[in-house]
Amino acid sequence: MATNQLQANGERFWDTIEASAKIGPGVAGGLRRPALSDSDKEVRDLFRRWCEEAGCTVSVDQMGSMFARREGREDLPPVLVGSHLDTQIAGGRYDGIIGVLAGLEIVRTLNDLGITTRRPIEVVNWTNEEGARFQPPMVAAGVFAGVYSLEWGLNRPTRDPGPGEGKTLGEELRRIGYAGGVPPGGRDVDSYFELHIEQGPELERTGTSVGIVTGGYAVRAMLVRVKGETSHTGPTPMEKRKNALVGAARMITAADDLGWDYAGSDGKVTAARLTVSPNLAGILSDHAELSLDLRHSDPAVADEMLAELEKRLAEAARRAQVDYEIVERWTFGDERFDPDCVARLREAAEALGVSHRDMLSQAGHDAYHMAARHPVAMLFSPCGGGITHNEAENTVLEDQLPAVNVLLNAVVARAER
Repeated sequence: MATNQLQANGERFWDTIEASAKIGPGVAGGLRRPALSDSDKEVRDLFRRWCEEAGCTVSVDQMGSMFARREGREDLPPVLVGSHLDTQIAGGRYDGIIGVLAGLEIVRTLNDLGITTRRPIEVVNWTNEEGARFQPPMVAAGVFAGVYSLEWGLNRPTRDPGPGEGKTLGEELRRIGYAGGVPPGGRDVDSYFELHIEQGPELERTGTSVGIVTGGYAVRAMLVRVKGETSHTGPTPMEKRKNALVGAARMITAADDLGWDYAGSDGKVTAARLTVSPNLAGILSDHAELSLDLRHSDPAVADEMLAELEKRLAEAARRAQVDYEIVERWTFGDERFDPDCVARLREAAEALGVSHRDMLSQAGHDAYHMAARHPVAMLFSPCGGGITHNEAENTVLEDQLPAVNVLLNAVVARAER
């Protein structure tokens, strides 16, 4: 078989997907497997066993990210391939899981064919890509790439309701036994490849098998805290009120209005989370916290939107007579992916006769942070109806195998470089 037309074992690949889907089941057919939960530990243990059975050496870094190494003919910087096994609170069975288990299938296929690549190949499972428990998302890849410090990453607090509130990422790593000893990053990496379902409807709508991702939408996100004063809703005059909930609500509507102002150029602004205290009937709130993010394909326009959003937040606070502070900010998606790695994906798709098109990613992925320091390429596979981060997320092997084969051939080509 030509080394530019390698074929993965689709049935075996899908069996691993189905085995994963049994760990951390949701209530409606999907998964509830947030980072560093008991179910995340269970799938990590299974992934480790699979990788070791395939002859890989598995290491875990201090952020809990897992690296399954298949040695090469020479001791050169490795080609990394992977994604994440954690999910949203009500997430799908495929999402980043496809990317990690496709990496495992690459190793298994090379074992079947008796091929040893020049460079080592490492399959990666990044910690907390989703950000369902610890914000921001993609934090472990960010630490690996030097975007964030290790101390900052390990001290991310949970957003769990109830007794879990306030546990740190580092504490939860220790609890499930995945606080590794390997320093994140700080080593030579040849390149990083990631496969992900599209998280959108374009591939399915156009009948295209693979999306070659050339970069992402620029994202500007923030965590805002609003400070008001508690008082009784009955006797407190309107002009004396400092209701943090109202201040946050005005900020949310201001953000949403800004999103509509830029919708014509596919800009988006989102308020995805709001907490208030004391959150009681009859009492004005003295504290609120909300997360906001904006996205645009043009980083300059994203910065323009950010400046306007900050003006509108200040006006919303003034009208509600409250104080506020932007306590955290994070940015990703400005990078464009490596031309050589992207070309490897195109060449593999063409050699295999797989239809493809160039795309930008609108969602966040670990590949964004990796691109800040290393050569990166990413590809999308079709997603049923474009529904993701939802238990209704659905796809079939026939729609995923072409992308797995493109990934296999591109990774091998780069590993032989």
